[in-house]
Amino acid sequence: MSTTKRNGGASFLRSLLNAWSWLFLILILAFFEIYAQTQTGSTFLFRVYNLQSISVAASQILLLALGLTLVIVAGHIDLSIAFSTGFAAVAMALVVRAAGDDPGLAMVLLALIVGLLAAGIVGVVNGWLVAHLDVPSFIGTLGTYGIARGAALIVAGGATVSIRSDTVRSFGNGEIWLFPIPVVIAAVLAIGCHYLLAHTRFGAHTYALGANRASVERAGVDVKRHLMLLFIISALTAGIGGLIYTGRFSAGAANAGEPILLYAVAAVFIGGASLTGGQGTISGTVIGAFIIAVIQFGLVFSGLPPYWQFVAVGLVIIVAVLVDQSKHRVTGDRS
Repeated sequence: MSTTKRNGGASFLRSLLNAWSWLFLILILAFFEIYAQTQTGSTFLFRVYNLQSISVAASQILLLALGLTLVIVAGHIDLSIAFSTGFAAVAMALVVRAAGDDPGLAMVLLALIVGLLAAGIVGVVNGWLVAHLDVPSFIGTLGTYGIARGAALIVAGGATVSIRSDTVRSFGNGEIWLFPIPVVIAAVLAIGCHYLLAHTRFGAHTYALGANRASVERAGVDVKRHLMLLFIISALTAGIGGLIYTGRFSAGAANAGEPILLYAVAAVFIGGASLTGGQGTISGTVIGAFIIAVIQFGLVFSGLPPYWQFVAVGLVIIVAVLVDQSKHRVTGDRS
């Protein structure tokens, strides 16, 4: 009987640890709502402006974190996403500027394609370094982080590339039925990445690669090709974040993604990904992005200086790692 109770207790604790990010999101939403009601007599949750602001902030984080989730599940890391974002933003802005003030839809589409290609180049380089040259992903993507940053600054002339285009501005600031366009794009990509990771052979191979690469190779999977695709996807989702940045601010900046890098990595681990690979979900990453966005907006709403956001997110990252370690202890997995 005591064994049954212990097993039941371990099962409950495991379920609690798996759901901690959802519980934490509910907790901080309740905290800020209570604060708003008691301190300001207003509401935090039930205002369209607040919900839109939180959703847009979460979508910025999510666009960098979606492809990164796939890479981390496979047991690797991609630090270059910050400047995949910046490179795409600058490339798009340069094409729009070259077309003159308020270019037509065809030129804007061309600019979007060029921006994605710029980001894709970073992904190809990352994939080649990790898959074909066996460079550790931390070192390889740290190198391309610097290269992409330098390349973006060089092509931008060391300055922000400002543009004038109502079409581009509406791409970054428009709405579809009260839903900001960046949120709609992030939601569509999240659904696509979720399906890819959870319901396809590609996703199953990604999990297996993070858990045991040798077994994947013995099964006949082309691991090098798989890694190439993972890093290209990571760069492209980050690049889409850069395109939206250009639309939102009517400018392309080399450092467009740099302030979000920490938040993107944090969202993945807060959402349940493991440091050792083989674990993680897109839905978890979505929750992680919203946790960070709520913390960001909530602290500003509370009147605290913005730099407290870094402290709060850093603490949440530490909690996420502690939860991950606790999962291993509960399951008996010491790897």
